[in-house]
Amino acid sequence: MRHLLNTLFVMTENSYLALENENVVVKQEEEVLGRIPLLTLENILYFGYKGASPALMGACASNKIGLCFLKPNGRFLARVCGASQGNVLLRKKQYRISDDLSSCCIWARNFIVGKLYNSRTVLERARRDHPLNVDVAALEQVSHELWLSMKEARKVLDVESLLGIEGNAAKLYFSVFQELILQNKKEFPFTGRCKRPPIGRVNALLSFVYTLLAHDCASALESVGLDSYVGFLHRDRPGRESLAMDIMEELRSVYADRFVLTLINNRMIRPNHFLEKENGVIWLNETGRKVVLQAWQEKKREVICHPFLQEKIYWGLVPFVQALLLARSLRGDLDEYPAFLWK
Repeated sequence: MRHLLNTLFVMTENSYLALENENVVVKQEEEVLGRIPLLTLENILYFGYKGASPALMGACASNKIGLCFLKPNGRFLARVCGASQGNVLLRKKQYRISDDLSSCCIWARNFIVGKLYNSRTVLERARRDHPLNVDVAALEQVSHELWLSMKEARKVLDVESLLGIEGNAAKLYFSVFQELILQNKKEFPFTGRCKRPPIGRVNALLSFVYTLLAHDCASALESVGLDSYVGFLHRDRPGRESLAMDIMEELRSVYADRFVLTLINNRMIRPNHFLEKENGVIWLNETGRKVVLQAWQEKKREVICHPFLQEKIYWGLVPFVQALLLARSLRGDLDEYPAFLWK
């Protein structure tokens, strides 16, 4: 099993990344802020504009270390990819399925069924664990609707209908998301999902954490030899890592959303960790991003039992395991792709 290595988050403004003697060196002007052995890392996330040296980018590509560039507010800019890994026959199979909409639906169904199942699990846990603090009737109603949507999704034969089911289910899920915020309700109101740009503190947190998860999923897919830009559910679009978005669907609620709720309910994140623009758009400030990233790294080191493998693994390895299972199913080693069904 793959080992979970460290992720380096670089957030210092005007810093520059370089490679010296197999070490990542973080520089600001002429001052060296830090020096980290390259081979202890599996990902580098850089928040800023100055960038990294070609030598470091090449070393990351050669050693399969993810290097991702983001704006200071967390918006994705670019990611360094090395030579394609794995069997070329695997990617050819991926491309053939992606070009056949009926075949796409067979694979996409499992992504969506996994998403609906896990969204329902999150609501059911809240209803069971906090009956005095949540609207039990509302959670029960939405949970039932998600169950019906899951049954319907299993029978769908085209991707467009599947996307329609997913969109309606997402609206239902987020219609009761405020119920899951048990603390700081006044400071963290939520009236609905708003993506581009994020309106409200909860949306800002969700967008930032989804960006982190998408990067982890893309790196995992590339590491097992799949093309993260060619998906089955999300159609091809320049610059969009469609397959990464596919496999992260089943992880959004149980991994990212529950993480955001933990930050809020445990008072780890506060209103002064956000920056509000004149147009109402809200972003995490530098202090807020540091809090989230530190907690995210700790989250990735939590141990769970994988529902399909029945083995204990780190949360941070779940995207890699799902990418590996997807590759095995494409090769025909598994009858179908086993979605991550959290219990």
